Order: sequence, then C-alpha cells, then structure tokens
Amino acid sequence: MANANAAVMIAVDNDAAADLSPEERRHSLRMVEALVFASAEPVSAEEIASRLPEGTDVAGLLRELQALYAERGVQLVQVAGKWSFRTAGDLSFLLSREAVEQRRLSRAALETLAIIAYHQPVTRAEIEEIRGVAVSRGTVDVLLETGWIRMRGRRRTPGRPVTYGTTEAFLSHFGLDTISDLPGVDELKAAGLLDSRVPADFTVPEPAASEELTSDEDPLDDEPAPGPGGEAADE
Repeated sequence: MANANAAVMIAVDNDAAADLSPEERRHSLRMVEALVFASAEPVSAEEIASRLPEGTDVAGLLRELQALYAERGVQLVQVAGKWSFRTAGDLSFLLSREAVEQRRLSRAALETLAIIAYHQPVTRAEIEEIRGVAVSRGTVDVLLETGWIRMRGRRRTPGRPVTYGTTEAFLSHFGLDTISDLPGVDELKAAGLLDSRVPADFTVPEPAASEELTSDEDPLDDEPAPGPGGEAADE
C-alpha cells in the first residue's frame, strides 16, 4: 500500500513537471541523488533546491528517489525534516562490528533523556518530580555534551529555572522526522520497553516540540549566564 501511495504521489508530481522531457527528469533525479549522497549531514529540500535550476520539482524528485531506493540496501530517509541516505534497518546487523561505542549512557541519563523528549519544555525540578529521585547536574551535563538536549529558556516561576528540550541531533540519531514520531504506549509495550502489566489507564504524554518559546518561558539571555548544570548561578 505504501508503494502504491508513493506511486500516486510521483505521478502527480510528474504531471506538475510535464514540461520536462524524460531525459531532463532523469538528469534532475541524478543531481538530487548526488547532492544527498555527497552531504556529510542530512540536507533539506530547500538546500537542494538552491543548487538546482529554479522551478525544479525537488519534493517530487525526492519522493521518486525514495521510492527507487525503497527495496535497496541503502535507503533515502527523512529525519528532522531533512534527507539522508542510510543503511536499511533490516541490514544494520552487518555494520555492528564497525560501530564504536564512545560512551554508554547511565540509566539515570536515559530516563532523563526520555522525560525531556516526552515532556519538553521541562525543568530539572520537573524531571525530578517525574522520576521521583534527584537528577545530578552531571547527568544533565552529559546529555548536553551529546548534543541531544539543549537549554531552551527560563520558566516564569520563582528561581527562573532553565527549561530543556531535544535537538535536531536527537531526531537524527534516533531516525525521527519529528518529535511526534516518538513511540506511544502500545509501541513501547511491543518493543519490550514497558511492562505489559502497567495499569490500563497508564498513558505517556503526546510529545511535541517547537523552536519557539512557550507562553511560560523567557529567553535565556534575560537572566545572568547559567552556572554548572545549566542552572542560574544564584540558585
């Protein structure tokens, strides 16, 4: 069904670009393929369009290229709104020996990361309330060093605590296009990440993130520079 839908979209895009000859279309497709392949980081459709003739149907070409690679060992995927070639998921085991693990995150860091991902924007005190235990500044610092979380702003509450959220690097590492692609309760159970005996009314929040500050956040530069762990120096 997915391939059929892709074929329909490609057909629509081809109609929109009917002024191109088959040879011109193939050449445009090759240019898009080359640009994505040569990029060290995921590349946006806007960046691709800036390198191609004006009026090129970049969105249609990307979908066509994605369909062409759908059954191949390397696939074209969209992560964090950008495009990249990646090894097909079912073949990742072939590269496992080449993977180098630089650092294994502690259980506390993984739990903290999950809370930030699902509850952002969230403060350290709010993370501690959800986990039920204190969160060390070292744990937050490790996640900041990975580039998977960032300091967003300051909560409009006494003490002006820093709020945290995930980054584009987080989406890219976990192969997510948007934060809303994070798994829900049923998917977490199926993956063995939740006990099947959790209460029937157990829910996880609907993850949502925006670069824009929320109504109860102020910009970071409204306050003195944060001290270690991202909190204000006078906290």
